[in-house]
Amino acid sequence: MAEQQGGGQRRRKRHLTPQEKSQVWQEVVAGQGTQREIADRWGIDRSTVTHIIKLAKRGALERLATSKPGRPGKSAAELALEDAQAEIERLKSTVTVLRTVPDGVTEH
Repeated sequence: MAEQQGGGQRRRKRHLTPQEKSQVWQEVVAGQGTQREIADRWGIDRSTVTHIIKLAKRGALERLATSKPGRPGKSAAELALEDAQAEIERLKSTVTVLRTVPDGVTEH
């Protein structure tokens, strides 16, 4: 789909990568130009810049709404790893004890 530019010229619609969209957002936030100037620099329509701003704000608000104060908790993978490491240490100590017990002797 092509977009109309001033003067009746057409240009191909440019698709930005997520990284490029982030850079556009950062330029807007840093005040590195008007939305029109930033759009022209990136070769995109001004409405695309407006859309990126809305998406970034919505994403930031959603992320802030789910965040909690303090340090983040541990993930399930981190908890499982800690459990596995504790089990390894327990088994190592059991093996060490069994190596020190003479053959044929059982503990009661």
